[in-house]
Amino acid sequence: MARFQDKVCLVTGATSGIGRATAVRLGREGAKVVCLSRDTKEGRETVAEIKAGGGEAFFLKTDVGRDADLVRAVKHALDRYGRIDVLINDAAMMTYTPLLETTPTQWDRVQNVNLRALFRLCQLCLPHMKGGAIVAISSVHAFQTTPNVVPYAASKGATEAFVRGLSLEIPYTQARINAIAPGAVETPMLRQNPNVQNGTEKITGQIGTPDELAAAICFLASDEANFINGTTLVVDGGRLAQL
Repeated sequence: MARFQDKVCLVTGATSGIGRATAVRLGREGAKVVCLSRDTKEGRETVAEIKAGGGEAFFLKTDVGRDADLVRAVKHALDRYGRIDVLINDAAMMTYTPLLETTPTQWDRVQNVNLRALFRLCQLCLPHMKGGAIVAISSVHAFQTTPNVVPYAASKGATEAFVRGLSLEIPYTQARINAIAPGAVETPMLRQNPNVQNGTEKITGQIGTPDELAAAICFLASDEANFINGTTLVVDGGRLAQL
């Protein structure tokens, strides 16, 4: 299929896990993919994979927690293509510290990467969108969480409130905005989570793959989802149903 033929798609966190799988799938379906991440080596690898599949892509080294990086990235995409059709806000980070031991710096860093970046990218991209789509990556932690990840869970709950609120402000003809809430997915973030390693966080339900999440994300970003707006699609292998 070529659901994204010639569409300009900006993907944060595009060099690993769900973000990379989404960027590759978008490229395979005809998109011009702007890949944003802090990891230059993996960025080049992602672009090479997209091009090997016949797609078009370029990489920009970007720390989404820094406003100047976001402004530069969007400007670069617009200078190159003149518009942005799809925004996939995937970049995220977690801390694994009890709240009473969490420093203000840790709290701010998580919110900057997980929430403020979404806010700023919407501000920067929406004026250049017409009939576009935004997909924000939330988490089942917005509904049911575990100890020692309060900043992350708070940012994901806020992401879903942000999506609902912004959907009421954006004209439908300009863009739709929705969220995906993944459950446990086979990514570096899952396996590096000390709560998973030490058994504090028990994984219930099926563990998904990045490709399975990319399929759901690309559906919401495509014209097939034209009547879906301001909501969250839970993609968790039945995790929440078991809780």
